[in-house]
Amino acid sequence: MTTPDEDIVRVLARQVIMTLEMTHSTLAVAESSTGGLIGHLLTEVEGCSAVYFGGTIAYANQLKEKLGVPRDMLDKYGAVSPEVAAAMARGVRDQAGAGIGLAVTGIAGPNGGTPAKPAGLTYIALADETRVTNEVHRFSGERARNKLRSAEMALQLVQKHLMEM
Repeated sequence: MTTPDEDIVRVLARQVIMTLEMTHSTLAVAESSTGGLIGHLLTEVEGCSAVYFGGTIAYANQLKEKLGVPRDMLDKYGAVSPEVAAAMARGVRDQAGAGIGLAVTGIAGPNGGTPAKPAGLTYIALADETRVTNEVHRFSGERARNKLRSAEMALQLVQKHLMEM
C-alpha cells in the first residue's frame, strides 16, 4: 500500500517518462542520498527503457570519483555541495551517453548533519549538452520522507527542463 505522497511521485515519474518520449530525450541518473529511489520510480513505468538509460548509486566518494567528480572538489566542498551535484550530473550524462544527466546528493537524516550542512540538505543538478542547473532544498522530517521529497524535486526539475525545450 502506498501513501498519497508516494502516489504523487509515481504519477510524476510516469509524466517524466512520457515527456522524455515526446521530446525525444534520454535520461541517466546519479543518486547518492536517494539510494536508487529515482531509478526505481522511473523503471516502474512500462516502456521506460526507450528513454531512461539507467543510473548509478554513488553513495561513497570513491564511486563519485568514478563518475568524474575530482577528489580535490570533494575535499574542498564536501560530497553534499552544488559543485559535486553538478559534476555527478555531467559525469553520469557523459558515461551513459544520455541527453540529460540528473544527480542528487544530500543528507537524508535524521543523523549525519552538521550546523553548516544539516540533515535534510539536498542538492539536485541537471546537466544537458549546454548547461547545468542546480537546486538546493532543505527538507525536515524522517529519512524516508526526505528521500521521497528529494526524488520528487529531482523529477520536477527534469519535467520543467523538458517542458522548456
